[in-house]
Amino acid sequence: MGRVRFAEKNILFGYIGQAATMLMSFVLRTIFIQNLSEQLLGINSTYSNVLSILSMAELGIGTALNFALYKPVAENDREKIKSYMQMYRKAYTVIAFVVACIGLVLVPFLPRLVKNPGVSSAELTLYYLIFLFNTVSTYFVSYKYSLCNAEQKNYIQTNINTITKLVTTGLQIAVIVITRNFLFYLLTDMFVQFAQKIFVSWYLNRLYPYLLEKNVRPLTKEEHDEVWTKTRALVLHKVGDVARLQTDSLIISSFIQVSVAGMVDNYTLVINAVTNFVNIIFNSVISGFGNLIATESKERQLFLFRVYRFFASWIYGFAVAGFFTLLTPLIRIWLGDSWVLPSAAVSLILMDLYFKGERTVLSNYKTAAGVFEQDKWLALIQGAVNLVLSIWLVQKIGLAGIYVGTVVSGLIANVTKPIIIYRACFDRKPSGYFADSARYVAATAVSILVCHWIAGSLLSELTIVRFLVMAVIVTAIYNGLFLLLFGRSGEAEYLLGIAARRLRRGGHRDAE
Repeated sequence: MGRVRFAEKNILFGYIGQAATMLMSFVLRTIFIQNLSEQLLGINSTYSNVLSILSMAELGIGTALNFALYKPVAENDREKIKSYMQMYRKAYTVIAFVVACIGLVLVPFLPRLVKNPGVSSAELTLYYLIFLFNTVSTYFVSYKYSLCNAEQKNYIQTNINTITKLVTTGLQIAVIVITRNFLFYLLTDMFVQFAQKIFVSWYLNRLYPYLLEKNVRPLTKEEHDEVWTKTRALVLHKVGDVARLQTDSLIISSFIQVSVAGMVDNYTLVINAVTNFVNIIFNSVISGFGNLIATESKERQLFLFRVYRFFASWIYGFAVAGFFTLLTPLIRIWLGDSWVLPSAAVSLILMDLYFKGERTVLSNYKTAAGVFEQDKWLALIQGAVNLVLSIWLVQKIGLAGIYVGTVVSGLIANVTKPIIIYRACFDRKPSGYFADSARYVAATAVSILVCHWIAGSLLSELTIVRFLVMAVIVTAIYNGLFLLLFGRSGEAEYLLGIAARRLRRGGHRDAE
């Protein structure tokens, strides 16, 4: 029951935080577009991606150490926790220095990364240095969250981040309206984030005072080697993931122009606003899976993995069906026709989103199980495929070519990771997994085709009322079809049983 209670708490606070920040983010983006240029929006998006690439220097150390903390946290072994956290702190201090140095080396190359920026080179550099400072300073604090997360108290980090985001966004809205100055917009974010980091350091020191003790036993050679063995495998995962996931905006700004990166970022904002709600659920149960794997039989693990995967396919499929029908109409209502992307590019982005849902399940389970080494070369292969295809095809067919590379490289993991997980964790062949995948994809495709056909007439004249009616129709068609086809499966019955118990429990509390 502990796993369920912690997961519920993490999900509740995650939803509250996401709802609040989503609303504020849309308001901020609208005001940004109304008061600042398309190029500045593109610069903001491109620099965010550049710094995500620089964060590759973390190289999976955090993931490996989080995994290492599960056992001492479960056993309340404070001495061992202190030893791991000391190692973590030293590693992240080195990482901060490395990121700062690499980041400064990139400064002379900024004009080549940003095509048609609409600002001077000096301004480009100043904006970039602010982004770099925000990233480097994070490493001196973020490692402390690992202990909260190992204790399944992800809500602590969620709540702090939510409050910070709301304060930052509110102040940035005021700054844009009053000054219409991009530099002041960035400085506002920098100062609030810096204040948050000071508070986080103080708060977590009070929450875990024993981490300040000086008498820390060093890890044994075996423990040290285990962490670094997993880290070496994760290095390859991290490099490949960055090459696959964080380079699209750079390719757009370098080969097309930076303003298009801003247009894509609007679509990404909408997609992330929805998928972040979904990811809260999946990310909140990772630490619970770590506990599950340590305490339950393989049969029980396999069943709950299938439940987890069924739920992901259902929710991600629903999101993608909705986006195929409603995403571009929403952009038209919100920002106007001039911000609409080509339909081919949008379709490929959404196709990758669907399969990304499956990869999220696979990656989260692998992380919880500590399965890092069996596919250590896979992410590098994916990254290389993505870069080669994207750079080649963007010059042939434009924006859509970038996302062909993204989809193809992603599918490599959708095929290989189930094989690895089923062999390493369940001692089984993954044939059942792929059969389920085919059924879920077919159900989602049918619902998209039906909804698209209805939307062709209903949304021919685009109004808010028609848009909302179409949203209701998509909800009814997709979920009705999914329940009709899969509602009697063991996975669906398990999930519906949990929902029924929660409703009964809520009803009893209300009656009392």
